Amino acid sequence: MAKIFEEESRTFSEYLLVPNLTTEKNTPDQVDLSAPIAKYRKGQEESRLKINIPMVSAVMQSVSDDGMAIALARCGGLSFIFQSQSIESQCDMIKRVKKYKAGIVESDSNLSPEDTLETVIALHEKTGHGTAAVTEDGSPEGRLLGLVTTRDYRVSRLSPDTKVKEFMTPIEKLVTAPEGTSLKEANDIIWDNKINQLPIVDSEGRLVGLVFRKDYEFHKANPHELLDSEKKLIVGAGINTRDYQERIPALLEAGADVLCLDSSDGFSVWQERALKWCKENYPEAIIGADCGADFIKIGIGGGSICITREQKGIGCGQASAVLAVAKARDEYFKETGWYIPLCSDGGIVHDYHMALALAMGADFMMLGRYFARFDESPTRKLLVGGTYVKEYWGEGSNRARNWQRYDDGGKGGKMAFEEGVDSYVPYAGNLKDGLDTSLAKVKATMCSCGSSSIEEFQQKARLVVVSSTSIIEGGAHDVIQKENDRTAR
Repeated sequence: MAKIFEEESRTFSEYLLVPNLTTEKNTPDQVDLSAPIAKYRKGQEESRLKINIPMVSAVMQSVSDDGMAIALARCGGLSFIFQSQSIESQCDMIKRVKKYKAGIVESDSNLSPEDTLETVIALHEKTGHGTAAVTEDGSPEGRLLGLVTTRDYRVSRLSPDTKVKEFMTPIEKLVTAPEGTSLKEANDIIWDNKINQLPIVDSEGRLVGLVFRKDYEFHKANPHELLDSEKKLIVGAGINTRDYQERIPALLEAGADVLCLDSSDGFSVWQERALKWCKENYPEAIIGADCGADFIKIGIGGGSICITREQKGIGCGQASAVLAVAKARDEYFKETGWYIPLCSDGGIVHDYHMALALAMGADFMMLGRYFARFDESPTRKLLVGGTYVKEYWGEGSNRARNWQRYDDGGKGGKMAFEEGVDSYVPYAGNLKDGLDTSLAKVKATMCSCGSSSIEEFQQKARLVVVSSTSIIEGGAHDVIQKENDRTAR
C-alpha cells in the first residue's frame, strides 16, 4: 500500500511565532536582512553571491522582465527573468539590466524631430516616462538634437499633429556631458546647473545615455542596491530542461549572474541532467534547482495562481515543506560543512508569512503575486469593477502558452490540461513603497523574537500551531470598525 506520512501538511497561516526577549540590539535599524544565494562552507568563507533583502521575483511572464529586474535590484533584491520566451529575447532583457550601469541609462523613450505631439503622448502613456530624447533617426544611439519633457508642451495649446521639432528643447539650450563622465561628475553637473536630467554624448554628438536627478535621490534612499564588481545591477535568469545547452551559454554571455531551473516538479531526471550538464560545462555558474544545486527551491502548488494540487493531487503545505527541507539541509551541513541556501517558493499570502518562512529555515523567498501587483511588473493596469488591478497569470495557464513545460511527452507536444489560472491582483502602486512596508514588518517581527539577522532568527525562533479560534482572536474582533480607518489601512 502507499506510504502515508504521519506529519500533517500545514500552511504558514497555521503557525505563529512566540516572542523572545528583545534587547537594545534588537531594533529595526540594526536588522540585517542579507541572505546567501550560493552554497558555501559556513564558518570558513562567505557565499559567492548574497542578496541584500531576502526576496526574489518568480520566473514568470507576468512578473519578471527587465523592468522588474532593474527596480528590484535597486531595492536590494533579485529577479529571475522568465524563460518561456526565445533565447534572444531573454538575453536582450538581461543585457538591458546590465546596461543600467552606475545610473547612466540607455534611453528607452526616443523620438525623431518629425514625430508629432500625438506620438509623444502615446509614448508617455506606454513607458510612463516624462522625458524623451530627440535624435536624428529616432534611435537611442542617434545624434542628439534635443529633449522633450512634459514642460515642453500643453496638450490643450497644441495640435496633435504638431511636429516635435517645433516644441522640443534643442540641444543648444541643453546641458550635456561627454562620454566617459563618471556618475559622480554627472550628478555634480546636475546639481550645479539645477537640471533634472543630463544627456551623455560621444565625440560625434550621438546619445550614449541619460543621468537623472531622481536616480541620485533614489540611490541615496536605497543604499542596498544589488551591484556586481563593476557596479552593474545583478540579475538572474530562468532556464528549462529542454534547450538548456543553448540557453545557458547565451544567458551567461549576456551577463546573467545566477540561473534557476524553472520547473513545476524539480524531482525529475530531466532536471538532474540539466543541472549536471551546467556544472560540468560551466562549473562557476550559480544555479538553483533540486539536489546538487547552489540553492534549493522549495514548493509545489503553493502559488496563488497554481492549481497543480487541485488538478493532480500532488504537493505539500508550504510551511511543512520548508520545515522538512530545512531539517535535511541542517543535517547535511553538520555532515559535510556545506551550507545550502533555501528558497521558499509559494504560499506567501500575508506579510507576516515572510517572517515565518525565514524562521522555518528559508534563506530567501521567491514571490509572484506579491510583485505582480506593482507598477514595475510587465502587465497591464486595468480598472475592473471600480478597482484598479494588474493582470497575473501562471506559467501553467493556457495564456502563458508554455506548452513545452507541461506537454504530454508525445510528438505533438500538446497541453492536456492547465496547472495555472489567468487572473487579476489588486494594484499596489510603487514597488519600493510596498517593499519598505513589508520589510519593516519582517524586521519588527525579528526584533520581537530577539533577532537581528536571519541566521539568528532561525536559531532563536519558536513556533506554535494555532487553532481556528485563535486565528479569529488574532484579528480585530468584537468591535465595530470605523469605515474610514479600514479604508485608510
